[in-house]
Amino acid sequence: MLDFQITVDAETGDDIVEVPLAALSLLDCPVFNKGSAFPDDERAEFGLHGLLPPHVGSIDEQLERRYGDFSQKRTELQQHIYLRDLQDRNEVLFYRLMADHITEMMPLIYTPVVGEACQHFSRTYRRPRGLFVSYEHRADLETILENRPYRDVDVIVVTDGERILGLGDLGVGGMGIPVGKLSLYTLCGGIHPARTLPIFLDAGTDNEEALADPLYLGWRHPRMRGAEYDDFVDLFVRAVTRVLPNTLLQWEDFALPNARRLLDRYRDRLCTFNDDIQGTAAVSLAAILAAGHVSGTRLSDQRVAILGAGSAGTGIADQIVTAMMAEGLTEHEALARLWLVDRHGLLHTAMTDLQPFQQRFAQPLERLEGWTVDGSGYSLGEVVSNVHPTVLIGTSGRPGTFTEEVVREMAQHVERPAIFPLSNPNSRCEATPADVIAWTDGRALVATGSPFPDVIHNGRPVAVGQCNNAYIFPGLGQGVLASGARRIPDDLLLAAARALAAASPARTTSGGSLFPALEDIANVSRRIALAVASEARRLGLTDPGTPEELEQRIDARWWHPRYGKLRRR
Repeated sequence: MLDFQITVDAETGDDIVEVPLAALSLLDCPVFNKGSAFPDDERAEFGLHGLLPPHVGSIDEQLERRYGDFSQKRTELQQHIYLRDLQDRNEVLFYRLMADHITEMMPLIYTPVVGEACQHFSRTYRRPRGLFVSYEHRADLETILENRPYRDVDVIVVTDGERILGLGDLGVGGMGIPVGKLSLYTLCGGIHPARTLPIFLDAGTDNEEALADPLYLGWRHPRMRGAEYDDFVDLFVRAVTRVLPNTLLQWEDFALPNARRLLDRYRDRLCTFNDDIQGTAAVSLAAILAAGHVSGTRLSDQRVAILGAGSAGTGIADQIVTAMMAEGLTEHEALARLWLVDRHGLLHTAMTDLQPFQQRFAQPLERLEGWTVDGSGYSLGEVVSNVHPTVLIGTSGRPGTFTEEVVREMAQHVERPAIFPLSNPNSRCEATPADVIAWTDGRALVATGSPFPDVIHNGRPVAVGQCNNAYIFPGLGQGVLASGARRIPDDLLLAAARALAAASPARTTSGGSLFPALEDIANVSRRIALAVASEARRLGLTDPGTPEELEQRIDARWWHPRYGKLRRR
């Protein structure tokens, strides 16, 4: 475990990092490696002369060299692997390159390309990153946590790999998700890369193809279930609370039966949230709020249909209810405006097989009098025909389910329909933006889960926003950490969503995107961090402090990808 200290130069005010490394060990440490940019004095102090070419380069030279190499890669997966290799060699250079080319490169390190990378994880594995916690070693969890690369950890992202995007159980390949998420915490939210820790909980896999692959790197065992699985997760949480008690823990890509249950079990025991449930909900709410500003309607005026009543869909619905109640509606009134459709049709009170987290959103059967029901229940088409929703959201993972008939029917009754096919990757999207815009004569306000190009309709560009959780969780995490809050109630997510909605270009530009440009995501994350920290202070979750003090804390914590002065310790 590497321990380093940051001091301040009394004369210049610059940070000085004191590191207990030298020679090859320093060059092998990606957080502190500068490659050819080590100046002569540091080369002498750390024993680097002869280990590097004699020319002392600049980061700009390195960026030109690395982008040239990157551009030679022929496939997106090759580009993903190249960027990950660069991150494993030189974190500053990686994040600076990413920041300079964020629109081009962010989809390569996260959605949609991270899905393909997870599928090929065992065959493209090069260098360890994070911690792999196997069920076989459950008795040694605290020892494993002590093996982490760096002493101080602010954020953990953990997965068990069972529901990776829309791709299902990928076993150990799911480790690509925590690695990717934490890269965005740093890139967008200013969290120091050495203070992040990706963790894979290896409870086995039911992916037969993976188990049959001789190169598969995970535990070769059917996935643990029931009490054995719960005990494993509980041992992990207890170990984290003992070894890293002040760390923010984010749950990522757990399967439907576990995701909500684990969140409910632990959200009041430690500083934690589930990004699939709460992050997706907050960024979706921001899109709805921005769309409402464009159409001149309040959130409490919306009628929302959601296709996909899993953890993401019900999480979105929960957040909408919270926000509607903040506008003055009762819980009953808010729930009456939400229509959730799953594989067996609209959720309603006569259904006997609903999950506990779905029961809240079951519509009273008497409200459906006169509707047509078929073998699969009350369909999405029936909901659209009878409810005339103003907002349509897809989290089903079923491509093509927002059909032309459904979209045109919705657009007949709503001037500016908000339509968000959010399923990832692009191959799982409920409808393409081009089709949605064509079927609504260019009137739809569209956001997707993965990036799509803007659409030209009748000779004018129509912006397609990406409803990307990266607009929420980095700023949320920075705000929670800067404020010192030890819990993450829904009010903090609501504050993040409102701050993001306030930054929507659609509010000020005709045809503008519902979401800011990726080039501005760090500034937006800072605004979100301040909003979250301020709300935490209002709720009494942290020590009182002025807005100016909170802002100073956020700025003091914010990491920038630039080479700092190193001193040997």
